[in-house]
Amino acid sequence: MRILFIGGTGIISSACSQLALERGYELYLLNRGQSSRPSPAGAKILHGDVRDPASVQAALGDLTFDVVVNWVAFTPQHIETDLELFRGRTRQYVFISSASAYQKPIGHLPITESTPLHNPFWKYSRDKIACEERVTQAYHEDGFPITIVRPSHTYDQTLLPMDGGYTVVDRMRRGQPVIVHGDGTSLWTLTHHRDFAVGFVGLLGRAQVIGDAVQITGDEWLTWNQIFGEVARAAGTTAEIVHVPSEVIATFDPEWGAGLLGDKSHSVIFDNTKLKRLVPDYRANIPFARGIEEVMAWYDADPARQVINPELNRTMDAIIEQVQRVRP
Repeated sequence: MRILFIGGTGIISSACSQLALERGYELYLLNRGQSSRPSPAGAKILHGDVRDPASVQAALGDLTFDVVVNWVAFTPQHIETDLELFRGRTRQYVFISSASAYQKPIGHLPITESTPLHNPFWKYSRDKIACEERVTQAYHEDGFPITIVRPSHTYDQTLLPMDGGYTVVDRMRRGQPVIVHGDGTSLWTLTHHRDFAVGFVGLLGRAQVIGDAVQITGDEWLTWNQIFGEVARAAGTTAEIVHVPSEVIATFDPEWGAGLLGDKSHSVIFDNTKLKRLVPDYRANIPFARGIEEVMAWYDADPARQVINPELNRTMDAIIEQVQRVRP
């Protein structure tokens, strides 16, 4: 099977690239050659900028593919470009959407692929919804062979789960308080990218998922209090948590607040029955307690990775100061 990944070296896609190669697939990666991550050995590299269709046409030549996956499509215009580039060139086009597209507030749990898509809080999610609508239209009107995949919060060894990343870990290690939105009891699902890859690669080339959507998430549910506690444990410290309403955080930092109100502040429990029926070998085998140890080992292996954001530190201090004035 000949597969094209547009991207293919990112947080989620890197594990999928590696697994596709391990399974003997002919994998092409289309990118600008500027990734900070190395391309996996065995992949065939095509140099082109997906935002410059002419460069992609030149890179592709007359190649055709069984599967094309665009890991970096975020707006309907990106989809329009792909429709022009890959009509008649692929038997399956996979759009990477997001579980954040599901309705907020969530009407019922568990979340399945039939849960409505609606997110008035976060533009990122609304754009993903618009992309889903466009590829679905292309399938219904033109027979364009689409599959929609909805990841939730997927991580690798480079990605800490909380907003602020290593800045939060540094605060923990220095004994400073850290912010957890709400009362910290909303449930969240974190998926290791190697687990995700098993489900994802198992969908490639499958006629059963043409014109359909599939979510890929872990099966472990943790509260945000537990997530911060596991991060602190892996960092060899403890977390002094200050709970702050997401709406208050949004008044100080609208971008941070949008990601909370549009996604992380809501409890999420996913039903992966559909995925497991399609890909029987899918299992979420890596619990967060083990995955976060990989993450902290990666950060601790090189001090240059331990980037601290002074502006975010000041914002966090200001939020905590205000909250503690009201609620000592």
